[in-house]
Formats: sequence, C-alpha cells, structure tokens
Amino acid sequence: MIDFKFADIGEGIHEGVILKWMFEEGDKVEEGDTLVVVETDKVNAEIPAPESGTLKKRGAEVGETIHVGETLALIDDGSDETKEEAPGDTEATDNESDDDEDSEQEEKSTDKKENKDDSASVVGAIESSDEVMEASNEHEEQSSEKQENTRVLATPVARKMAKDLGVELSNVKGSGENGRIMKSDIKKAAEGASQSSSSSQPSLAKTYAMPKLPEENTRREKISKLRKSIVDAMDKSNALIPATTVMDEFDVTELVKFRKDQKAKAENYDVKLTYLPLIIKALILTIKEYPIFNASFDHETEEIVYKDYYNIGIAVDTENGLIVPNIKGADQKSIFELAKEIDALASAARDRKIQMKDLQNTTFSITNYGAFGSKLGTPVIKHPEVAILGMGAITKKPVVIDDEIVIRDMFPVSLTIDHRVIDGGDAGRFMVKFRELLSDPIALLLS
Repeated sequence: MIDFKFADIGEGIHEGVILKWMFEEGDKVEEGDTLVVVETDKVNAEIPAPESGTLKKRGAEVGETIHVGETLALIDDGSDETKEEAPGDTEATDNESDDDEDSEQEEKSTDKKENKDDSASVVGAIESSDEVMEASNEHEEQSSEKQENTRVLATPVARKMAKDLGVELSNVKGSGENGRIMKSDIKKAAEGASQSSSSSQPSLAKTYAMPKLPEENTRREKISKLRKSIVDAMDKSNALIPATTVMDEFDVTELVKFRKDQKAKAENYDVKLTYLPLIIKALILTIKEYPIFNASFDHETEEIVYKDYYNIGIAVDTENGLIVPNIKGADQKSIFELAKEIDALASAARDRKIQMKDLQNTTFSITNYGAFGSKLGTPVIKHPEVAILGMGAITKKPVVIDDEIVIRDMFPVSLTIDHRVIDGGDAGRFMVKFRELLSDPIALLLS
C-alpha cells in the first residue's frame, strides 16, 4: 500500500484545492497517469500516480483543501507494507550517495514523529526537472562543506533548507544521531530567528488594522489564492526594497517601420510578431553590458549575486490576477523563437495551465501596461530581482528634430531599480543604451 502525500511543489506553496479527480476509488491506475488536478495560488498542478495499482482511497474530495504533507491518495500496489511517498522522492534520493540515502531516511523517520507536514518531498509534483537537477548537486555541496568543516553533520535536505532560509549550519544544534542536523532543526532555527526579529515591532496588519465600517452598503469578498500570492509578493517587495523609478521616452519610429515590414514574413513562419520580442532582444543586450540589472542582492551576506543566465519574466494579465512566467535562456533565442514562446507562455498563464518551472528563477521582469492604453507607470520589483521594466503604449507625437517639428513614434519607458545596489547613474546609462538599440533595429539584429 502506498500512502501518497501532497508534496511541496515550490514557490512557497503550502496548500491546494482539489479541482478534479481523474479516477474513482477502486479504479486501476498506471504509473505516470494524471491522478488528480490541484489548484494552488500559482498553477493548476496535474499530479501523476507514483506507481501502478488500485486507488483505494482519496484523501480529499473536489472543492476541499489539502495541505503539504497530508495524504492525497492511498494506492494498493499489491504489497502488504505501507509505504509513504511524495512526488519526486525516488528521483531525488537516487542521485545521492549511500550515506546521503541513509541520512535522508533517518530524517524522514524523525520528521514523521515531529510533524506530519514535514514528510512531503521538496521535489515538485508537477513534472519539472529544475528542482530535481538542483537535488543532484547536493552531494557536491555536501562534499565541499565537509572539507571546510567536518564537524558539522547534516542531511542533504537539511543543508538545502538551511541554504534556502539563510540559516548558518554551524549555529544549529542537531537532534539526530551523533548530533546530525535534521530538517526539523533548521525549521526551528529559522522560526526562532523570525520570531526574534518580529517580536521587536508589531505586525503591519495589527498596526494598520482596518477601521470598523458600517455594515450597510458594504460587502466583503475573500481574495483568491493567486491574489493572496500577489499580496505577499508586493508586501515583501515594499518591505525589503528601497525602489525608485527612472522614466524616459524613446523615438522608435524606425522600429515601428521595421516591424511593419517584417510582419508578413513572420506570418509565413506562423509567428505573430509584436514589439515585445524585439524589445526583449534589446533588453538582453543592454543587460549584458550592465550585468548588475540581472543580479540579486543577498541582504544577509551583503553580497550581490550575478547571474550568467537570462530568464526574462513577462507579466501576464489573467482573470484571476497577474502571473509572471519567464522565458528560459532568452539570450539564446531568435526573434521568432522569442515571439512563439511569449505567445505560448501567455496562453498557458491565462488558461491556468502554466507549470511551476515556468515561474521559477526569473532574473529580470517586464510589464506592459501599454497593452491597455496606459503610457507611464511605476512597476514594482519582483523580489529577489533588482529591477523591472515598464512599457507604455507607442503613440505618434510631434517632436522637435533639427529645429523642425516632425511626427514620430514615441515609446514611454519606466525602469524601477533597487536603490541598494543600483544608483541613478547606472539607471541612466542603462536607459541610454536601451534607447540606442531600439532606435536602430538593424544594428540591434547585428549586435
């Protein structure tokens, strides 16, 4: 019998709502079949069956909420022994050494006694190689850390959690055998640090509590899971990042002509050519010249983390709220490839079919409020990024060139920056280079 748990699929997701069961109790299921669809605050996750067998019991019904670590389904695989399993467990442990397997099994055993929620794997239920690939590097990280300090014993899962939460292993007392640091130890250390830092000041919710309103002529509506995710992201950005916005207006008359000339050719390749792939091309070239804009700032270690990959996030307006998938390795793609991927990601986001891997590891984001006719705005940085580009609508305007008034296509642009690591001068130079590339599309393609 397999006790199939609802796993942590990443991005801070702790619960989900059952949208649809694909099988009834008593049905035969095959390994890899979509067992159930679960709605989370970011994606609708299709959860595959871990092994073949008979679905004996469903852990929650349609419309009910299920939390990470709770039983999603009981599957009879023909064995007498009851096995607990969460998506990705086998793949993650197969990439570890024998010592790592022993330590992870030890941790699972201890965590089950302490907290039911901790029994779920950190590897996502949605089929995504991103997290699995990260897990395969844990042995290398462990070997490196052992060389630096052999006295610190910790399971691979605990090491990863410590890294994610910013907990220093040397400051944690392990509760496992021979003082080995377990996942539960890291969790307690992180919670203790959080409580210590928050105890000195009241929460924003209490400080700025909603004043009592009359019941007449008002109505209350619970926000959606996606909106709650947006609220949390905006709170985090506002609390951590001292942001400022630089605005400019570019003459993109030549870019408008270029796109108009190339639209017919693009249609021959079944590509809808908008301005966005051309803008992304110019953006990446600009970022490569000013790499700080593709970085993150680690406040705890006071380090700037530069990234040599370019995953460009594109904000997509959906019925439920804003979703920001990203184009992986955007610098390696042609204009037409970028156009196709933008269209595919936007459609998946609007249909709530986006996968978690499409939302993770963004390095720089773009928001296009010009699509709704707006001209200027002050976009909010998506932590832990350090900048975001806002784009207004391209409109024809009279401008003065060589003391003559002429009609040109003008493109309003806003660049919000994390002022901790990016100065106004940096933003100004970034905008000059970006404008230069967009003003000359032929040079852009030759760069």
